[in-house]
Amino acid sequence: MVDDDRDFIQRADSASEKLHGEPMDIDKMAENFALCGLNKRAGTLERIDAELRGEIDSSQHNLRRRAQMMELRRKMGGVHDALRKARR
Repeated sequence: MVDDDRDFIQRADSASEKLHGEPMDIDKMAENFALCGLNKRAGTLERIDAELRGEIDSSQHNLRRRAQMMELRRKMGGVHDALRKARR
């Protein structure tokens, strides 16, 4: 497997552009996340957490991307918790 140094959002944007011709916004990512099963949701959250634990430099682009990742993680975490409470 080829090493991919892109983060979760960049990979999702790339896949969305290939399928739909435009990148996916964070709200749509969280909405689509609700369609995944419990194990896939948990795995995705773990991968995002691992990315967020990584080192970050202080460039504006990286800080903005980090803020987007944190916002996405918060939204996905809320979706995951709500679905777990509903036993889905």
